[in-house]
Amino acid sequence: MENKTYNLFLDDIREPYDAFIYTKDTDFSKLKWTVVRNYEEFVRVISENYEDESFPAIIAFDHDLADEHYEHLSGTIPYNEMEEKTGMHCATWLVDFCIDNKVKLPMFKVHSMNPAGRANITGLLENYKKHEDSQNR
Repeated sequence: MENKTYNLFLDDIREPYDAFIYTKDTDFSKLKWTVVRNYEEFVRVISENYEDESFPAIIAFDHDLADEHYEHLSGTIPYNEMEEKTGMHCATWLVDFCIDNKVKLPMFKVHSMNPAGRANITGLLENYKKHEDSQNR
């Protein structure tokens, strides 16, 4: 694959600069971002760009992408009971996509304000990255 990349920002409401304000991560204010608002857009943008030989360099994840997600800010999140997909669903899809296409997981950031959701996404992606790194030794 050619080295064409872009940065993908997943959030239902906020813009990248909004994430900079509370994270102080300058990538959110300095980099150019492609913004997607939900699971369907996330999957479509990655899939279509991959066909054009482009893949994200960085993906920034929000967890709560619909009103129903804001009910679960701590404890166990009932992912299989939700009508709308969360950032965790996007992260799970991304791991499967990387496995299926033998492509390396891009760098990622999790800017969600939902502590449980942030921990779930970070845990999934960090664990996959460790597995990926162990396979490449």
